[in-house]
Amino acid sequence: MRRALIAWMLVCVMQGSSLAGDSHPLLPGAQQIGQAGFSRFGFSIYQAQLWAPGGSYLPDEPFLLSLTYARDIRRSQIVQASLDEMQKLGAPGALQAQWRADLEAVLVDVKEGDTLSAIYRPGQGAEFYYQQTKRGVIDEALARYFFAIWLDERTSEPDLRLSLLGKRK
Repeated sequence: MRRALIAWMLVCVMQGSSLAGDSHPLLPGAQQIGQAGFSRFGFSIYQAQLWAPGGSYLPDEPFLLSLTYARDIRRSQIVQASLDEMQKLGAPGALQAQWRADLEAVLVDVKEGDTLSAIYRPGQGAEFYYQQTKRGVIDEALARYFFAIWLDERTSEPDLRLSLLGKRK
């Protein structure tokens, strides 16, 4: 029985949850709102999770988006895909070079099973983490467009958005 309890506690810690309930270690008090898998051409790319204090997403309140990758992907590919999606949402082209440099500074090459997370902090921008280790911060304007990739009503993946927001299972 004791071994089973220890094993269960280890699983909880590895999944980023606590024994007191669902909470994310990078954003204490946050509860998971929703999750969704993202695939392209039949290949799983990542599993996304959205977390927020009180379990409710409000665009002008702190929240955390976490992506656990199902395959190896180079940083340059993640950065370019992010810029492409932000451009579709109306991001100013004049800032693309600066935003590319900013994203390259906070993102990394990922391997299968790696997790990238970002916490939106209103008025401050977003903090980026790789495997729960802080990588850096981006400014407010870039943060809003970055998170819009998943959370804006005009996203290219509306089903994923609805699942993250807990509106679709």
